[in-house]
Amino acid sequence: QVRLVESGGGLVQPGGSLNLSCAASKSLFTIDVMGWYRQAPGKERELVASESIGRRTIYGDYVKGRFTISRDNPNNTTYLHMNSLKPEDTAVYYCHAHFLASDYWGQGTQVTVSV
Repeated sequence: QVRLVESGGGLVQPGGSLNLSCAASKSLFTIDVMGWYRQAPGKERELVASESIGRRTIYGDYVKGRFTISRDNPNNTTYLHMNSLKPEDTAVYYCHAHFLASDYWGQGTQVTVSV
């Protein structure tokens, strides 16, 4: 089992930046895929960014060039660096881990982009 704890959400103005963190209870070297998803009110959960154990990254088209996923292996932490934020980026952001054929989720952190 993998426990995921997110932090770093909040309110930011359009064009601003925000960094999210996700601390995992297991070494990132043992987790097949770490990633971030988001869910806006009335919409389905969608992939924001993911990184495999082989360091292959995937980004949703709507965040390419603005968001970056990274990791701090010694601290078992994954980050989502968000730049040039838009109001449509407003959502609850969830950390995700795929480990031993099972999916695990964090509790979610709210990101609101508004003036």
